Formats: sequence, structure tokens, C-alpha cells
Amino acid sequence: MTPELELQLKTLPNLPGVYQYFDKNDTIIYVGKAKSLKKRVSSYFTKTHDSGKTRVLVSKIAYLKHIVVETETDALLLENNLIKKFQPRYNVLLKDDKTYPWICIKKERFPRVFSTRRLIKDGSEYFGPYTSTKTVSTLLDLIKGLYQLRTCKYDLAIDKINSGKYKVCLEYHLGNCKGACESLETEQNYQENINAIREILKGNFKSSLGNFKNQMKLLAEQMEFEAAQRIKEKISILENYQSKSTIINSKISNVDVFSIVSDDSFGYVNFLQISYGSIIRSHTLEIKKKLEETDLELLELAIIELRERFNSNSREIYVPFKVAVGENIKVSLPQLGDKKRILDLSIRNAKYFRLERFKQVKITDPDRHANRVMAQMKTDLRLTEEPRHIECFDNSNIQGTNPVAACVVFKNGKPSKKEYRNFNIKTVVGPDDFASMEEVVFRRYKRLLEEKKPLPQLIIIDGGKGQLSSALKSLDVLNLRGKIAIIGIAKRLEELFYPDDPIPLYLDKKSETLKIIQQLRNEAHRFGIEHHRNRRSKGALISEMESISGIGEKTIVDLIKVFKSNKRISKAKLDELEAVVGLARAQKIYKYFHKN
Repeated sequence: MTPELELQLKTLPNLPGVYQYFDKNDTIIYVGKAKSLKKRVSSYFTKTHDSGKTRVLVSKIAYLKHIVVETETDALLLENNLIKKFQPRYNVLLKDDKTYPWICIKKERFPRVFSTRRLIKDGSEYFGPYTSTKTVSTLLDLIKGLYQLRTCKYDLAIDKINSGKYKVCLEYHLGNCKGACESLETEQNYQENINAIREILKGNFKSSLGNFKNQMKLLAEQMEFEAAQRIKEKISILENYQSKSTIINSKISNVDVFSIVSDDSFGYVNFLQISYGSIIRSHTLEIKKKLEETDLELLELAIIELRERFNSNSREIYVPFKVAVGENIKVSLPQLGDKKRILDLSIRNAKYFRLERFKQVKITDPDRHANRVMAQMKTDLRLTEEPRHIECFDNSNIQGTNPVAACVVFKNGKPSKKEYRNFNIKTVVGPDDFASMEEVVFRRYKRLLEEKKPLPQLIIIDGGKGQLSSALKSLDVLNLRGKIAIIGIAKRLEELFYPDDPIPLYLDKKSETLKIIQQLRNEAHRFGIEHHRNRRSKGALISEMESISGIGEKTIVDLIKVFKSNKRISKAKLDELEAVVGLARAQKIYKYFHKN
């Protein structure tokens, strides 16, 4: 396995999608779909394969590409497109010209509705494709049960009908057709039924489901349980059915789709190439910013490069905002419907590519990762310098008992656990979080100043405006106000409060800056709770053992230092206790815990 491939495997997302394996000559040798890209692709390299063909395939993989989609069904359809387009050597299935079925509303005077695997550009409407023929049959059965449509292939032109050329067939006598061939049904009435069928095929079949449910209840009341079960199966299929797919749309043909996401250093442009309604290529380009280029400048540059690289001659492109790429190309900015869903798919792939690059850089170049994160935090939090050294404070007490506080330290966005500090509250009586915060902040930075140790660039206070104000009092006393940035974070809405600013800051819930702040807050809470539990445990132990005649506080402290907990002391053997406190006191303690 190449180092590049090994790195890609570590950063694949746990999402549905399609993966493409390439050999050393940049040729696609296999295309597959996955419910989870990470699990499926990793299985090729972690399992022992019985098939010789699979072993040869794995040995020839040089690198991979993948496309993230919304659902497993979309992955199945996209896999079918790519296999038919590129004919990979190691794919056996789906390489023929057989496609998934569609439902066609034929362009004719009295349109027929039927399933087909061929798309003919004659103005007819096609809905699908469907990955299950059972779904197609159910939909057609539903339509047939609700509407009486013709099934014959006659040319029902007005002159031919008026001349009496056709006669009604058996379908009319069975009640499945109203006899349009003999003018027994008007074109207007027939077209109204077609409009209703069109809505059903678009997924709007709420009223039809209601009719099925009523039929099922009626059959059940009449004790016709087998017929009711058949209706129930159709309802289940329709309720779980998705009629639309962003992967294929017969109305969208020969279009290039471009989107961009960026940060301070790089832009990531995703390109989807659509041919005859199918996605046949996805590629994401990483562009390094040199002169603080805007997204518009990067996207225009990438569009030209990608179209030349992949020899695209499409006359239309979909983009998220207006770009200038020449007069011969139509620029569309989708806002609704299938076009918008395809653009969203492109944006989704750009975002996941960016996320994977971050993970890869974190593994291969941790310094670059830290620099990027620090620069992002400086921008997001409106700081004057990068917060390379951050400290976070949290209080912990239960109804005022054993009040403690914790200070955790992060360096370059990572925990520096050797610098964590716990505080036992000394000057505050009762449950007063504000006064406790004031005390620990003062003690912490008074000591750093006395020992001439470096101060942090950012202080985070776990709490709202009250805790932040208390911490500021201590900074004022120490003459550190304005020399260290300080913010408070409230848990309910993850609001960030700044001194003298009544309006809180809200960060994107998915931003790395907020995630690091949350990690700091959670780490401070965990560290503080752990210290608080230890104090309560030792306090309970001392209270219990003080009741033993002849056992004083010094003896108890000596035992705690060795055994760490009440449970271990109670289960200790006599000779183990004797080694710590001597035979006489060991016998008293052993007898107390083993009196039964």
C-alpha cells in the first residue's frame, strides 16, 4: 500500500458514496458503492480475500477518489453511471447497456403511462430511475387502480377517431379504459388524470395513500385479510419510496457544476460533469491562496483550468454566484429544485474534501495544521494575536460542599495536561460561583506573575456574564485588564461573551474554533469534577475512620496516600495495613472493617 493511499484511508468519511480505484497509469480499474465509504474501502486492505481477482485488484490500486452522496440509493445509481461511462477492468456487473427502469408519460394525444429502460428524446416525460422494479410495478398498479388509462398503441388523432377507424377493446369492457378511441372520453378529462399521475410520480401521493389505507381497512372489516395484506405491502413500499434522485435527471443534460469552499490559506473547488442527465465525473481542486484572492477570483480561475483539463465543451454551467467565464457559456445560479440539489451535492463534496485535507495535514504536517487553526481562531474571536496559549476555568461544588475549581491549559490547540491546576476554594463560604471564580483567577495569575511565567493569550471562563465579570475584577486588581483577552461561554446556546459588550458572539456550530472552545470547557469540567469527587471521597473516608477509637487524622492521611480510596483500605489485608501504620492501629482498622 502506498503512503498516499494509506493516508486517504485514514480520512475517508463514514457516509454513503461511490469510490473509484486508479492504477499507477491513472486508469480507473474499479468502481464501487458504499453505505459507509470508510468501512467499505478499508475492508479491501484489512481482510484476507479468497478471490484471486480481488487480490490482484488490491495489488494494483495506486490511489482512490470518492464522491459523497445523500443516500445509498443515490450511490447505487451513480455507480451504475460511472461503470457504464468508464468500463473499469475489474467490474463485471453493470457493464452492459442495461439501465435502471424509468416511468414514461408518452408525448401523444392520449398519453400512455408505462415503464421503460430506454430514454428517447421525443418530448416524452421520464420519471426515475428506480433501483427497484417492485417500486415501478407498485406505482403503475397504483395508477392503474386510480385512473382508467389506455394501453393500446393506436394513433388517436382526431380525424382517425371521427372516421370510426377504431373500436373499443376488452380493456374497455373490463372497466380499465373509458374508450377514448371512440370519443367516449374527452381529451380534457383524460389530461386531468395525467396531471394527477404526474404529481404522484413526483412524490406527491398523499391522497392516493389515503385511498389505499381506506381500502385496507375496508378489506380487513370484510375479513379479506390476504387482500388487505397486499394493499398494506403497497402502502409500505410507497411510504418508503423516494421518487427523486440528485444523481440522474433526464431534464438536465450536458452541464458543468462548480462550487467552492475556502479558508484563509486554500480554496477547494468541486467540479461535477453531467452528461445526458448523469454525473460522469467528480473532481476537487485545491488552490493555495497567494495574495488573499477572493472566492470569485479562485472559482473563475478553477473553471477555466478544469474545463480545459477534462476537455469539457458544455455550453452551460451551474455555480453558486455570478462569474465571468466568456460570452459563449451560459451561467446559471440555481435556487430551487433539481438544479439546486445538484449544486448542493457539489458543495457537499467540496466541504468533505476540505475536511479530509485537514485530517491528512494534521497527520503529515501537524505544525501547518496548528498554524491554520490558530489563525482561524484569531479571526473568529476577533483577537489581536493568535491564542497559542489558552486557559479555561470552571467551578464545581454540590450545595456549597467541598467547593473546588479547575484550570486547564491548551498549547497550539492541544491539551497540555502537565500544566492543569486544581484549586480548593479558601475564602468563599457557601455556593457562590462568582466569588469562587474571582478567587481562583486572582490566585492563578498572581502566582504566574510572581514566578515570572508566561501569561496566556486567551482566558475562557465557563459561565455567562456574571462569572466573566468576576474574573475581570481579579484582572483589574492584578493590572492585567487589556493585556490578556478574556471571554465567557454560556452552555445553553454556546454564546460567547466579551467584556463591556452586551451582544454575545455566536460561532458556526461546525467551526473548528467553537469545537476547541467546547473541548476546553468540557476538559475543565471533567478535571474539576474529578477533583471534587476525590475531595468528597476523602472527606467521607476521614469522617468514617475518625469514629474508630485510637485512629487520628495523621493515620488516616497516611492510609489515603498508600491505598487511595476507602474501598481499598476496607479490603486490605492485616499485614498490608501493618506496613503503613503499625500492628496495633492496623488491628483496630482491620477489625472495624471485618467485624461481621
